[in-house]
Amino acid sequence: MSSSDLWDEATAAAYDDAAAHMYAPEVLDPAVDLLAGLADGGPALEFAIGTGRVALPLIDRGVPVTGIELSPAMVEVLHRKRAGVPVVVGDMATSTAAGEYALVYVVWNSIGNLRTQDEQVACFRNAARHLTPGGRFVVELGVPALRRFPPGQSAVPFHVGRRHVGFDTLDLVSQQGTSHHYSRLADGTVTYQASRFRYIWPAECDLMARLAGLEFEQRLADWHGSPFTGDSESHVSVWRRPPEAGTA
Repeated sequence: MSSSDLWDEATAAAYDDAAAHMYAPEVLDPAVDLLAGLADGGPALEFAIGTGRVALPLIDRGVPVTGIELSPAMVEVLHRKRAGVPVVVGDMATSTAAGEYALVYVVWNSIGNLRTQDEQVACFRNAARHLTPGGRFVVELGVPALRRFPPGQSAVPFHVGRRHVGFDTLDLVSQQGTSHHYSRLADGTVTYQASRFRYIWPAECDLMARLAGLEFEQRLADWHGSPFTGDSESHVSVWRRPPEAGTA
């Protein structure tokens, strides 16, 4: 059984409104551009496809996308937008989709929904098993903002916008956290939603990739291609399945 929270019908129905800031062109377009380039004309598999925020624009760019998604309610919302997108209902650590893919990706911290290290290692292995030789696994993930925690503080904001305010509470021993989301909907009401996660250090991701037989390729600070530094608050990391012997 997955340790991920299972998002219900009410959460799924409100998801796109609550996540409206992530649909903004300046946020979404660079992600789609980079992922389409890495797919290089091949098919892609999205872990935690959700309601299709990234998958549908990729499909519109000519990239065939299959998904794996734990929440049937999220898949229902996706299929109301675009019937026929293939989705396997299950967890991203163990569920498999038919075929092989030039690109497997998981965005917006979703790999942290797996709340044990063993499940996260299994997720990397699951990605590797779906990749064609030379194919790439991409993870978008926040860097734990521990330097922003003064002594005695237990929460740090990660987004403050017109329609959404979010902050994380973190347990520095167990690497467990909770994201708290307050969203103002179109009718003026405010909703609260919390999701639990386990944060992963960038170097920890690299070790998980090595255990899965993947090779590190690059790490960026964001989808725009900014250099990753010690001050970066997020990363977009790419690992590659080695080509078969005798191929480039």
